[in-house]
Amino acid sequence: MKKVLLGVTGGIAAYKAAELARLYIRGGAAVQVVMTPAAIHFITPLTFRALTGNPVFSEMFVGRNEAGIPHINLLDSVDLLVIAPATANTVAKMACGIADNLLTTLYLAATCPVVVVPSMNINMFEHATLKENLLKLRAAGCHVMEPDSGELACGAFGKGRMPEPADIYSYSLQVFRVNDFENINALVTAGPTRESLDPVRYISNPSTGLMGYSIARALQERGAEVTLVSGPTALKAPPAVNFIPVTTAAQMYEAAIDHFDQSQLVIKAAAVSDFKPSLFSGQKVKKTGAGLTMELTPTTDILMELGRRKKDQVLVGFAAETENVVANAREKLTRKNLDLIVVNDLTEEGAGFASPTNRVTLIDRYGSVDELPLMGKEELAHRLLDRIVLLINTLKNK
Repeated sequence: MKKVLLGVTGGIAAYKAAELARLYIRGGAAVQVVMTPAAIHFITPLTFRALTGNPVFSEMFVGRNEAGIPHINLLDSVDLLVIAPATANTVAKMACGIADNLLTTLYLAATCPVVVVPSMNINMFEHATLKENLLKLRAAGCHVMEPDSGELACGAFGKGRMPEPADIYSYSLQVFRVNDFENINALVTAGPTRESLDPVRYISNPSTGLMGYSIARALQERGAEVTLVSGPTALKAPPAVNFIPVTTAAQMYEAAIDHFDQSQLVIKAAAVSDFKPSLFSGQKVKKTGAGLTMELTPTTDILMELGRRKKDQVLVGFAAETENVVANAREKLTRKNLDLIVVNDLTEEGAGFASPTNRVTLIDRYGSVDELPLMGKEELAHRLLDRIVLLINTLKNK
Protein backbone atom coordinates (compact mmCIF):
# COMPACT_ATOMS: atom_id res chain seq x y z
CA MET A 1 0.00 0.00 0.00
CA LYS A 2 1.27 3.47 -0.88
CA LYS A 3 1.74 5.95 1.95
CA VAL A 4 1.00 9.62 1.30
CA LEU A 5 2.04 12.45 3.61
CA LEU A 6 -0.41 15.29 3.00
CA GLY A 7 0.71 18.75 4.07
CA VAL A 8 -1.99 21.40 4.53
CA THR A 9 -1.12 25.07 4.88
CA GLY A 10 -3.11 28.12 5.96
CA GLY A 11 -5.05 29.09 2.85
CA ILE A 12 -8.78 29.39 2.22
CA ALA A 13 -8.55 26.34 -0.09
CA ALA A 14 -7.52 24.14 2.85
CA TYR A 15 -11.04 22.72 2.95
CA LYS A 16 -10.38 21.02 -0.42
CA ALA A 17 -7.60 18.99 1.17
CA ALA A 18 -10.23 16.93 3.00
CA GLU A 19 -11.62 15.67 -0.31
CA LEU A 20 -8.08 15.06 -1.56
CA ALA A 21 -7.33 12.90 1.49
CA ARG A 22 -10.50 10.93 0.83
CA LEU A 23 -9.48 10.29 -2.78
CA TYR A 24 -6.09 8.90 -1.73
CA ILE A 25 -7.78 6.61 0.77
CA ARG A 26 -10.32 5.40 -1.78
CA GLY A 27 -7.40 4.71 -4.10
CA GLY A 28 -5.92 2.37 -1.49
CA ALA A 29 -3.30 4.68 0.04
CA ALA A 30 -2.57 5.25 3.71
CA VAL A 31 -2.70 8.98 4.48
CA GLN A 32 -0.92 10.94 7.21
CA VAL A 33 -1.82 14.63 7.49
CA VAL A 34 0.50 17.35 8.77
CA MET A 35 -0.90 20.88 9.15
CA THR A 36 0.83 24.19 9.65
CA PRO A 37 -0.37 26.16 12.69
CA ALA A 38 -2.11 28.60 10.34
CA ALA A 39 -4.02 25.79 8.57
CA ILE A 40 -5.85 24.94 11.80
CA HIS A 41 -7.67 28.28 11.53
CA PHE A 42 -9.27 27.13 8.25
CA ILE A 43 -10.10 23.46 8.91
CA THR A 44 -9.90 21.40 12.08
CA PRO A 45 -7.48 18.50 12.60
CA LEU A 46 -10.47 16.44 13.73
CA THR A 47 -11.80 16.42 10.16
CA PHE A 48 -8.61 14.82 8.84
CA ARG A 49 -8.36 12.43 11.76
CA ALA A 50 -11.89 11.19 11.07
CA LEU A 51 -11.15 10.77 7.35
CA THR A 52 -7.74 9.09 7.64
CA GLY A 53 -8.01 7.25 10.93
CA ASN A 54 -4.61 8.69 11.90
CA PRO A 55 -3.63 11.42 14.35
CA VAL A 56 -2.88 14.79 12.79
CA PHE A 57 0.39 16.57 13.60
CA SER A 58 1.13 20.29 13.51
CA GLU A 59 3.65 20.93 16.29
CA MET A 60 7.40 20.37 16.15
CA PHE A 61 7.70 19.48 19.81
CA VAL A 62 5.51 16.62 21.00
CA GLY A 63 5.79 13.96 23.63
CA ARG A 64 8.10 11.07 22.79
CA ASN A 65 5.21 8.59 22.94
CA GLU A 66 3.28 10.51 20.28
CA ALA A 67 5.64 10.58 17.33
CA GLY A 68 9.20 10.24 18.56
CA ILE A 69 11.17 12.70 16.44
CA PRO A 70 8.28 13.77 14.20
CA HIS A 71 10.22 15.28 11.31
CA ILE A 72 12.04 11.94 10.96
CA ASN A 73 9.51 9.32 12.06
CA LEU A 74 6.61 10.74 10.05
CA LEU A 75 8.65 10.17 6.89
CA ASP A 76 9.10 6.44 7.49
CA SER A 77 8.07 4.53 4.34
CA VAL A 78 6.40 7.59 2.79
CA ASP A 79 6.02 7.27 -0.99
CA LEU A 80 4.86 10.81 -1.68
CA LEU A 81 4.73 14.20 0.05
CA VAL A 82 1.90 16.40 -1.23
CA ILE A 83 1.51 19.99 -0.05
CA ALA A 84 -1.95 21.26 -0.99
CA PRO A 85 -2.72 24.04 -0.72
CA ALA A 86 0.75 25.57 -0.61
CA THR A 87 0.59 29.24 0.38
CA ALA A 88 3.06 31.87 -0.80
CA ASN A 89 4.53 31.88 2.71
CA THR A 90 5.16 28.13 2.73
CA VAL A 91 6.53 28.18 -0.82
CA ALA A 92 8.98 30.91 0.20
CA LYS A 93 10.14 28.98 3.26
CA MET A 94 10.64 25.80 1.24
CA ALA A 95 12.57 27.66 -1.48
CA CYS A 96 14.88 29.26 1.07
CA GLY A 97 15.31 26.18 3.27
CA ILE A 98 13.58 27.70 6.29
CA ALA A 99 12.38 25.02 8.69
CA ASP A 100 10.39 26.87 11.33
CA ASN A 101 7.40 24.51 11.52
CA LEU A 102 6.85 20.77 11.28
CA LEU A 103 5.78 20.75 7.63
CA THR A 104 8.70 22.78 6.28
CA THR A 105 11.08 20.69 8.37
CA LEU A 106 9.56 17.51 6.92
CA TYR A 107 10.10 18.91 3.44
CA LEU A 108 13.83 19.37 4.09
CA ALA A 109 14.13 15.86 5.51
CA ALA A 110 12.06 14.16 2.78
CA THR A 111 13.70 11.82 0.27
CA CYS A 112 10.47 10.86 -1.49
CA PRO A 113 8.92 12.76 -4.45
CA VAL A 114 7.29 16.06 -3.49
CA VAL A 115 4.20 17.57 -5.14
CA VAL A 116 3.51 21.26 -4.46
CA VAL A 117 0.12 22.80 -5.27
CA PRO A 118 0.33 26.60 -4.91
CA SER A 119 -2.92 28.43 -4.16
CA MET A 120 -3.25 32.17 -3.51
CA ASN A 121 -4.46 35.55 -4.70
CA ILE A 122 -3.64 36.32 -8.35
CA ASN A 123 -1.41 39.28 -7.43
CA MET A 124 0.61 37.09 -5.09
CA PHE A 125 0.87 34.36 -7.70
CA GLU A 126 2.05 36.80 -10.36
CA HIS A 127 4.64 38.42 -8.08
CA ALA A 128 8.21 38.05 -9.32
CA THR A 129 9.39 36.72 -5.96
CA LEU A 130 6.80 33.94 -5.96
CA LYS A 131 7.72 33.01 -9.52
CA GLU A 132 11.37 32.81 -8.54
CA ASN A 133 10.57 30.66 -5.51
CA LEU A 134 8.59 28.19 -7.65
CA LEU A 135 11.52 27.97 -10.05
CA LYS A 136 13.76 27.13 -7.09
CA LEU A 137 11.39 24.35 -6.01
CA ARG A 138 11.33 22.92 -9.52
CA ALA A 139 15.12 23.08 -9.65
CA ALA A 140 15.21 21.20 -6.34
CA GLY A 141 13.17 18.39 -7.91
CA CYS A 142 9.66 19.31 -6.71
CA HIS A 143 6.69 18.64 -8.96
CA VAL A 144 4.82 21.95 -9.02
CA MET A 145 1.21 21.77 -10.24
CA GLU A 146 -0.06 24.92 -11.92
CA PRO A 147 -3.11 26.50 -10.23
CA ASP A 148 -6.41 26.93 -12.04
CA SER A 149 -7.88 30.18 -13.25
CA GLY A 150 -11.28 31.42 -12.10
CA GLU A 151 -13.01 33.28 -9.32
CA LEU A 152 -10.81 33.51 -6.23
CA ALA A 153 -11.89 33.75 -2.59
CA CYS A 154 -11.10 37.47 -2.58
CA GLY A 155 -13.55 38.04 -5.44
CA ALA A 156 -10.87 38.61 -8.07
CA PHE A 157 -10.68 36.53 -11.26
CA GLY A 158 -7.45 35.01 -12.48
CA LYS A 159 -4.82 32.36 -11.85
CA GLY A 160 -4.23 31.14 -8.32
CA ARG A 161 -7.23 28.93 -7.63
CA MET A 162 -6.43 25.53 -6.16
CA PRO A 163 -7.21 22.78 -8.72
CA GLU A 164 -10.00 20.34 -7.99
CA PRO A 165 -8.96 17.46 -5.70
CA ALA A 166 -9.56 14.88 -8.45
CA ASP A 167 -7.10 16.69 -10.72
CA ILE A 168 -4.49 16.94 -7.94
CA TYR A 169 -4.98 13.25 -7.22
CA SER A 170 -4.47 12.38 -10.88
CA TYR A 171 -1.41 14.63 -11.18
CA SER A 172 0.24 13.25 -8.06
CA LEU A 173 -0.34 9.62 -9.00
CA GLN A 174 1.63 10.19 -12.20
CA VAL A 175 4.64 11.06 -10.06
CA PHE A 176 4.99 7.64 -8.45
CA ARG A 177 2.76 5.17 -10.28
CA VAL A 178 4.37 2.57 -12.56
CA ASN A 179 3.51 3.39 -16.17
CA ASP A 180 2.40 -0.13 -17.06
CA PHE A 181 0.19 1.17 -19.90
CA GLU A 182 2.89 3.29 -21.50
CA ASN A 183 2.89 3.18 -25.33
CA ILE A 184 -0.69 1.88 -25.35
CA ASN A 185 -3.46 3.75 -27.17
CA ALA A 186 -6.66 3.14 -25.24
CA LEU A 187 -10.23 3.84 -26.34
CA VAL A 188 -12.85 4.17 -23.59
CA THR A 189 -16.57 4.79 -23.98
CA ALA A 190 -18.61 6.14 -21.10
CA GLY A 191 -21.96 7.53 -20.05
CA PRO A 192 -25.44 7.08 -21.49
CA THR A 193 -26.70 7.79 -24.98
CA ARG A 194 -29.92 9.62 -25.81
CA GLU A 195 -32.37 8.74 -28.58
CA SER A 196 -34.80 11.56 -29.31
CA LEU A 197 -38.55 11.17 -29.78
CA ASP A 198 -39.10 14.88 -30.45
CA PRO A 199 -37.13 18.09 -29.73
CA VAL A 200 -37.72 17.81 -25.94
CA ARG A 201 -38.02 14.09 -25.15
CA TYR A 202 -35.61 11.19 -25.45
CA ILE A 203 -34.97 7.60 -24.36
CA SER A 204 -31.96 7.13 -22.07
CA ASN A 205 -30.86 5.45 -18.84
CA PRO A 206 -29.51 6.46 -15.39
CA SER A 207 -25.79 6.10 -16.23
CA THR A 208 -23.69 8.96 -14.80
CA GLY A 209 -20.52 7.97 -16.68
CA LEU A 210 -18.49 7.70 -13.46
CA MET A 211 -17.18 4.20 -14.17
CA GLY A 212 -15.96 5.04 -17.66
CA TYR A 213 -14.45 8.34 -16.60
CA SER A 214 -12.67 6.62 -13.70
CA ILE A 215 -11.21 4.08 -16.14
CA ALA A 216 -10.06 6.81 -18.52
CA ARG A 217 -8.42 8.71 -15.65
CA ALA A 218 -6.72 5.55 -14.34
CA LEU A 219 -5.37 4.69 -17.79
CA GLN A 220 -3.98 8.21 -18.22
CA GLU A 221 -2.36 8.03 -14.78
CA ARG A 222 -0.69 4.76 -15.78
CA GLY A 223 0.84 6.08 -18.98
CA ALA A 224 -1.71 5.33 -21.71
CA GLU A 225 -2.73 7.67 -24.50
CA VAL A 226 -6.48 7.82 -23.91
CA THR A 227 -9.42 8.68 -26.14
CA LEU A 228 -12.66 9.03 -24.18
CA VAL A 229 -15.92 8.94 -26.14
CA SER A 230 -18.70 10.02 -23.81
CA GLY A 231 -22.41 10.45 -23.91
CA PRO A 232 -24.00 13.36 -21.99
CA THR A 233 -22.82 13.53 -18.35
CA ALA A 234 -22.23 16.15 -15.67
CA LEU A 235 -18.59 15.04 -15.26
CA LYS A 236 -15.45 16.95 -16.17
CA ALA A 237 -13.25 15.11 -18.64
CA PRO A 238 -9.99 13.89 -17.08
CA PRO A 239 -6.98 16.05 -17.97
CA ALA A 240 -4.78 15.15 -20.96
CA VAL A 241 -7.25 12.79 -22.63
CA ASN A 242 -8.65 13.11 -26.14
CA PHE A 243 -12.28 13.86 -25.26
CA ILE A 244 -15.03 13.27 -27.81
CA PRO A 245 -18.55 14.18 -26.65
CA VAL A 246 -21.47 12.46 -28.39
CA THR A 247 -25.20 12.17 -27.79
CA THR A 248 -26.70 9.27 -29.73
CA ALA A 249 -25.73 5.63 -30.17
CA ALA A 250 -25.06 6.31 -33.85
CA GLN A 251 -22.63 9.11 -32.98
CA MET A 252 -20.87 6.88 -30.43
CA TYR A 253 -20.62 4.13 -33.03
CA GLU A 254 -18.98 6.47 -35.54
CA ALA A 255 -16.48 7.78 -32.98
CA ALA A 256 -15.62 4.27 -31.77
CA ILE A 257 -15.08 2.99 -35.33
CA ASP A 258 -12.94 6.03 -36.21
CA HIS A 259 -10.52 5.31 -33.34
CA PHE A 260 -10.69 1.51 -33.19
CA ASP A 261 -7.92 0.57 -35.60
CA GLN A 262 -5.26 2.72 -33.86
CA SER A 263 -6.21 1.45 -30.38
CA GLN A 264 -4.51 -1.49 -28.69
CA LEU A 265 -7.00 -1.52 -25.80
CA VAL A 266 -10.73 -0.81 -25.99
CA ILE A 267 -12.95 -0.64 -22.90
CA LYS A 268 -16.65 -0.23 -23.64
CA ALA A 269 -18.11 1.07 -20.38
CA ALA A 270 -20.87 3.17 -21.94
CA ALA A 271 -24.53 2.36 -21.31
CA VAL A 272 -25.72 2.56 -24.92
CA SER A 273 -29.45 2.70 -25.62
CA ASP A 274 -30.52 -0.59 -27.20
CA PHE A 275 -33.52 0.98 -28.95
CA LYS A 276 -34.52 4.26 -30.55
CA PRO A 277 -37.86 5.64 -31.73
CA SER A 278 -38.59 4.54 -35.30
CA LEU A 279 -39.85 8.01 -36.14
CA PHE A 280 -38.62 11.41 -34.94
CA SER A 281 -41.14 14.21 -34.70
CA GLY A 282 -39.74 17.59 -35.70
CA GLN A 283 -42.32 19.25 -33.49
CA LYS A 284 -43.11 18.56 -29.85
CA VAL A 285 -45.62 15.73 -29.51
CA LYS A 286 -48.59 17.29 -27.75
CA LYS A 287 -50.29 15.76 -24.77
CA THR A 288 -53.89 15.09 -25.79
CA GLY A 289 -55.10 12.98 -22.90
CA ALA A 290 -55.04 9.88 -25.06
CA GLY A 291 -52.42 7.16 -24.91
CA LEU A 292 -49.39 7.16 -27.16
CA THR A 293 -47.97 4.11 -28.90
CA MET A 294 -44.32 4.38 -29.94
CA GLU A 295 -42.53 1.97 -32.23
CA LEU A 296 -38.88 1.27 -31.39
CA THR A 297 -36.09 -0.06 -33.58
CA PRO A 298 -32.74 -1.49 -32.41
CA THR A 299 -29.64 0.72 -32.40
CA THR A 300 -26.35 -0.56 -33.80
CA ASP A 301 -24.65 -3.00 -31.43
CA ILE A 302 -21.32 -1.19 -31.08
CA LEU A 303 -19.62 -3.88 -29.01
CA MET A 304 -20.68 -6.63 -31.41
CA GLU A 305 -19.28 -4.68 -34.36
CA LEU A 306 -15.98 -4.00 -32.58
CA GLY A 307 -15.71 -7.70 -31.73
CA ARG A 308 -16.29 -8.57 -35.39
CA ARG A 309 -13.54 -6.15 -36.51
CA LYS A 310 -11.09 -7.06 -33.73
CA LYS A 311 -7.59 -8.08 -34.79
CA ASP A 312 -4.87 -7.62 -32.17
CA GLN A 313 -6.85 -5.36 -29.85
CA VAL A 314 -7.79 -6.30 -26.30
CA LEU A 315 -11.55 -5.73 -26.12
CA VAL A 316 -13.29 -5.32 -22.76
CA GLY A 317 -17.05 -5.04 -22.38
CA PHE A 318 -19.48 -4.37 -19.53
CA ALA A 319 -22.73 -6.12 -18.71
CA ALA A 320 -25.49 -5.13 -16.31
CA GLU A 321 -27.63 -8.13 -15.36
CA THR A 322 -30.51 -8.86 -13.00
CA GLU A 323 -30.57 -12.67 -13.23
CA ASN A 324 -28.25 -15.55 -14.23
CA VAL A 325 -25.48 -12.99 -13.97
CA VAL A 326 -22.40 -15.11 -14.69
CA ALA A 327 -24.08 -17.31 -17.30
CA ASN A 328 -25.43 -14.32 -19.22
CA ALA A 329 -22.07 -12.57 -19.05
CA ARG A 330 -20.23 -15.66 -20.37
CA GLU A 331 -22.65 -15.88 -23.29
CA LYS A 332 -22.14 -12.19 -24.11
CA LEU A 333 -18.34 -12.53 -23.90
CA THR A 334 -18.37 -15.39 -26.42
CA ARG A 335 -21.01 -13.96 -28.75
CA LYS A 336 -19.31 -10.57 -29.02
CA ASN A 337 -15.72 -11.90 -29.22
CA LEU A 338 -14.52 -10.15 -26.06
CA ASP A 339 -11.31 -10.78 -24.13
CA LEU A 340 -12.78 -9.71 -20.78
CA ILE A 341 -16.22 -8.80 -19.51
CA VAL A 342 -17.11 -6.83 -16.38
CA VAL A 343 -20.53 -7.79 -15.07
CA ASN A 344 -22.50 -6.35 -12.18
CA ASP A 345 -25.75 -7.51 -10.64
CA LEU A 346 -28.14 -4.55 -10.60
CA THR A 347 -30.14 -6.17 -7.80
CA GLU A 348 -27.22 -5.81 -5.36
CA GLU A 349 -27.06 -2.74 -3.15
CA GLY A 350 -24.27 -0.32 -4.11
CA ALA A 351 -23.82 -1.76 -7.62
CA GLY A 352 -24.67 -0.38 -11.02
CA PHE A 353 -25.93 2.99 -12.18
CA ALA A 354 -25.81 6.32 -10.32
CA SER A 355 -23.68 4.98 -7.48
CA PRO A 356 -20.12 5.91 -6.42
CA THR A 357 -19.48 2.22 -5.71
CA ASN A 358 -19.76 -1.02 -7.63
CA ARG A 359 -19.47 -4.75 -7.04
CA VAL A 360 -18.43 -6.68 -10.15
CA THR A 361 -17.28 -10.04 -11.46
CA LEU A 362 -14.49 -10.19 -14.05
CA ILE A 363 -14.65 -13.04 -16.57
CA ASP A 364 -11.99 -13.52 -19.23
CA ARG A 365 -11.89 -15.53 -22.44
CA TYR A 366 -9.91 -18.31 -20.74
CA GLY A 367 -12.62 -19.00 -18.18
CA SER A 368 -11.11 -17.17 -15.22
CA VAL A 369 -13.75 -15.69 -12.89
CA ASP A 370 -12.82 -13.06 -10.28
CA GLU A 371 -15.49 -11.77 -7.91
CA LEU A 372 -14.49 -8.37 -6.50
CA PRO A 373 -15.93 -6.90 -3.31
CA LEU A 374 -17.88 -3.66 -3.11
CA MET A 375 -15.52 -0.71 -3.67
CA GLY A 376 -15.39 2.81 -5.04
CA LYS A 377 -15.36 3.13 -8.81
CA GLU A 378 -11.96 4.90 -8.76
CA GLU A 379 -10.39 1.93 -6.97
CA LEU A 380 -12.30 -0.50 -9.17
CA ALA A 381 -10.86 1.18 -12.27
CA HIS A 382 -7.32 0.40 -11.12
CA ARG A 383 -8.28 -3.15 -10.07
CA LEU A 384 -9.68 -3.66 -13.56
CA LEU A 385 -6.48 -2.34 -15.15
CA ASP A 386 -4.41 -4.64 -12.93
CA ARG A 387 -6.43 -7.55 -14.33
CA ILE A 388 -6.05 -6.30 -17.91
CA VAL A 389 -2.26 -6.16 -17.51
CA LEU A 390 -2.29 -9.87 -16.64
CA LEU A 391 -4.54 -10.58 -19.60
CA ILE A 392 -2.29 -8.66 -22.00
CA ASN A 393 0.73 -10.62 -20.77
CA THR A 394 -1.17 -13.90 -21.21
CA LEU A 395 -2.16 -12.99 -24.77
CA LYS A 396 1.43 -12.07 -25.63
CA ASN A 397 2.60 -15.51 -24.54
CA LYS A 398 -0.01 -17.41 -26.53
